[in-house]
Amino acid sequence: MHAGFWLTNVRLETEFRFSAGDVIGTKTGVFHLFIKDGEISKVLSADEMLTDDVPKKDGKGFLVLPSFIEKHCHLDKTLLGENWRPVIPTSSIFERFEIEKQVLPSLETSRQSRAEKLLETYMQSGVTHVRTHVDIYPEVGLKNLEAVQKALQAYEGKLSYELVAFPQHGLLRSEAKHLVREAVHKGATLIGGVDPATVDEDIETSLQEMVKIAAEENVGIDLHLHDPDHLGIFTMKRLAALTKEANLEGKVAISHAFGLGEIPTSQIEEMADLLADAGISIITSVPINRKFPPVQLLHEHGVKVAVGCDNIFDVWSPFGNGDILERASRLAEISKWVDERSLAQTLSFITGGVTPLNREGQQVWPKVGDEASLVLVDASCSAEAIARRAKRKATVFKGEFVSGSF
Repeated sequence: MHAGFWLTNVRLETEFRFSAGDVIGTKTGVFHLFIKDGEISKVLSADEMLTDDVPKKDGKGFLVLPSFIEKHCHLDKTLLGENWRPVIPTSSIFERFEIEKQVLPSLETSRQSRAEKLLETYMQSGVTHVRTHVDIYPEVGLKNLEAVQKALQAYEGKLSYELVAFPQHGLLRSEAKHLVREAVHKGATLIGGVDPATVDEDIETSLQEMVKIAAEENVGIDLHLHDPDHLGIFTMKRLAALTKEANLEGKVAISHAFGLGEIPTSQIEEMADLLADAGISIITSVPINRKFPPVQLLHEHGVKVAVGCDNIFDVWSPFGNGDILERASRLAEISKWVDERSLAQTLSFITGGVTPLNREGQQVWPKVGDEASLVLVDASCSAEAIARRAKRKATVFKGEFVSGSF
């Protein structure tokens, strides 16, 4: 049992303000939160005097939001901590594989130290949960997994995580099936795959093997799918069918899924219903150089959608800063979500669906019993935090300050 404390004078959203049926703003109030045993135990108006001798931390009027989830990253690939190096242009994904295999083992810094630098960056940006893919292939074995696990152990009690055993060079192409199984036995909680058509050159066998391993090992799936338009759509349809056959509904995700952004709206709606029926979620990194899945349409059809940063300064890209709030802001900007409600609801794609207000403007977070994982930001409301990429003041994970202070 952990001793409790009061997080005083923090701003919470209480309802939307409407005019002529439109949301024109957000009402907020100042409150005291009593946090104990990792949960929010009490929510009191700041008008109420606190007379007990429980420790108090002054939130100084900063807005409290649910902490963020980084749903797609590669802790083993980042070059954070290394000197600047540009990305070498290539003509194919296969050339990129070879460059990466040469570069990463040659670095002076360790995999673990680079992963820890990225984790620290995430916590400073408000993230308390990460899903990281870890490359698994014969030349490296499980070294990436072991290094990332050590980095995560160093941050035990500061964030939660999921580990994806990711056969970057193809489940079939690199003959990684046995290594993927071994990674699951060593702690990976999901298995991955990549472009069954382009990389493995055998959609059916690649998907069958991936689903078979997941079902037999009782883990989830997160498939990298970059293949375009109807090739990508065909792959998604097969994965949806196999997911249902294996009773893996709710345990499968498709990352990138660019094909969903490259087909007519009528076909997207059909695909959205199919994905929702199979319980398959979509994860997007909101690229600016390629069409990506229509997030709002998928969401309205019951498909769970999340945002992830993906590459953070690595052999694949010289860009990325690990700020998931900035990535959500990009989603809103590209999607032309400029009104108060749309901006506020954007938050749900980086919090696992949690927002302070529902679409009707009723407060749904925080409430007594909620996990005390939150971020304090310098903003008047969620909409402003998204639009202006508000400065993070502190991050709290299960009642513990893990970044920032007052």
